[in-house]
Amino acid sequence: MSRKYFGTDGIRGRSNAGSMTPEMAMKVGQAAGTHFLRGGHKHRVVIGKDTRLSGYMIENALVAGFTSVGMDVVQFGPIPTPAVALLTRSMRADLGVMISASHNPYEDNGIKLFGPDGYKLSDEDELAIEALLDTPVALADAADVGRARRIEDSRGRYIHAVKASVPEHIRFDGLHVVLDCANGAAYQVAPTAIWELGAKVTPIGIEPNGKNINHKVGSTHVATLQETVVASGADIGIALDGDADRLIVVDEHGRVVDGDQIMALLGCAMNRSGKLTGGGIVATVMSNLGLERYLETQDLRLIRAKVGDRYVLEEMRRHGINVGGEQSGHMIMLDHATTGDGTIAALQVLTQLVASGKPASELLHLFDPVPQLLKNVRFSGGKPLDNAQVQAIIGEAEAELAGNGRLVIRPSGTEPVIRVMAEGDDAAQVERIVDSICDAVRTAAS
Repeated sequence: MSRKYFGTDGIRGRSNAGSMTPEMAMKVGQAAGTHFLRGGHKHRVVIGKDTRLSGYMIENALVAGFTSVGMDVVQFGPIPTPAVALLTRSMRADLGVMISASHNPYEDNGIKLFGPDGYKLSDEDELAIEALLDTPVALADAADVGRARRIEDSRGRYIHAVKASVPEHIRFDGLHVVLDCANGAAYQVAPTAIWELGAKVTPIGIEPNGKNINHKVGSTHVATLQETVVASGADIGIALDGDADRLIVVDEHGRVVDGDQIMALLGCAMNRSGKLTGGGIVATVMSNLGLERYLETQDLRLIRAKVGDRYVLEEMRRHGINVGGEQSGHMIMLDHATTGDGTIAALQVLTQLVASGKPASELLHLFDPVPQLLKNVRFSGGKPLDNAQVQAIIGEAEAELAGNGRLVIRPSGTEPVIRVMAEGDDAAQVERIVDSICDAVRTAAS
């Protein structure tokens, strides 16, 4: 069954339009609430959000939807996505909701759902909820309408939990960390957690006003972080995204370290300590071939999943692996969290920095990436990848790269864009192949 509302990470769109209106949010609350009404107990849903202006509107609409079908609601206010996952499970809730469009600009918003186990919903659950969105649901009797309340200590609970991921003998004393919180959901919790472990923290992106989330800050805009790290002589820089489920690191020289290097560091460190399970790590089809080659030298395997941290997680659970992530910075440490958690991943990187005594530039450069190029082709309609000429050129490219590189072509799950990525040992060859495929897709889409 094809999806009408859910993408690779929940429902997302421009605020007050399309699938992100108050009316739709209320329907999502009613549909998801109805789907998770199981058993005779009083059901509970927890709701967190990031700092977008539209979060107030979406939150209130969701509350109306959930309470109308008989669910009690607990509201957390601004809090990271992984905090919602953690608190869903610890508070024995039947459902968790995060209102966020992650790294997107403030004009967008989204709704992410977590099951009672703290994991993102399966495809089956999402499709069942979609089916309920277009049909009337049974409303609760007047005496059974749900209640809503806010709790004020959710951030403190999360801070305590993420700090517990750091071994007790590790302190960050003497470490200077520049931390970019993207004016997003972690603007209070992440600086506090790192400071409480002993580091000197220079925070940026901690003044949210509803419209500046991810604006020239955060994991997709690291220029300010790079400048601040170098200017302040800091040991390391860390950038989170708007809902703090991913991170990008900057070394002491201002060089960017992506998720592939971070996965290599954390996976191999856990392997040395005997804590890595499953004999490898899980990444996506977008992770660099250099990561795969490096892991082979450590007698570890790389399992590739579809793009999206939920698919990474599915492969991790299928293969019994406890470390996985994406090149974009989603890091899933199953020993500590049920979803990507930028703050926990940051604490693990800082732990390795302290334990090794090495500078970040040495610690976080474990392999040289293979030349990789990604280009996006926007299209207005149709299925350009089904075009015979496009398929022929893709086939020729795959044959040319066989044995020395990889080709990944996929439609975006959130916008009308075809993503064309190639990698190989010859940078000129990679660029030529990507450009030829992009040209063919544009021609087919015109």
